Amino acid sequence: MNLNLTETVKQLLIINIIFYIGSQIVGQPAYDILALHFPENPNFRFWQPLTSMFMHAKYNEGPGIMHIFFNMFALVSFGSLLERIWGGKKFLFFYISCGLGAAALHIAANYYSFYQGMELLTTNSVPKGQIMDLLAQGRYDTRWEEMMSGSDFINFMSSYINPAVGASGAIYGIMVAFAFIAPNAELMMMFVPIPIKAKYFVPGLVVLDLFLALQGQSIFGSGTGVAHFAHIGGALIGFIMMWYWKKNSFNNKRWN
Repeated sequence: MNLNLTETVKQLLIINIIFYIGSQIVGQPAYDILALHFPENPNFRFWQPLTSMFMHAKYNEGPGIMHIFFNMFALVSFGSLLERIWGGKKFLFFYISCGLGAAALHIAANYYSFYQGMELLTTNSVPKGQIMDLLAQGRYDTRWEEMMSGSDFINFMSSYINPAVGASGAIYGIMVAFAFIAPNAELMMMFVPIPIKAKYFVPGLVVLDLFLALQGQSIFGSGTGVAHFAHIGGALIGFIMMWYWKKNSFNNKRWN
């Protein structure tokens, strides 16, 4: 895999690094404004589906700096090849489209989790207005935990409270495109040095994400801190776009 930077990939890399450094300096206000919040959370802003794909986890939380490292490594590794084939404008259009698709599926999954929990609470005679008022204040009634299973309560609360950050959705779309273009290229996970052809590696990774999403787990351990449905959304949009472009013999036409 050629790691020489192409122009658009280089610009995306710089933007992500600037966002990351800036957000570490500014702190929580940057995440309040630029990360992707649940649409009914007071911190939600219409630009967040776009800006969140340039934000990454805080250095002292979750995966830390490895979050941006892995995403940027994949951007350079896969994105540069795609840009050379397509041209910068087409590559950027593809990248942003996959990122927005990731945000859309993530929001849809959160709506499902949130309103599944809301239904359990209202069934137990908790007024919806009271629920929304408490959540908007960053609070909740401890009795809610008794009305739901543990996983339902965690999913309900996290869907409302936890913002999403990262370029992973766009990266998954890029990986799908790479598998279309170079299906027999051999790829390896960093900690599993076994070469696997891209046409098997990428679908396998997406299936693993779907399984973990349904189980509420992370590839790095238990927990719901990974936005698996965002990964799947990016991969899905990437697949649809690649299928459409190939069907219309458009994949070899550059935009610049």
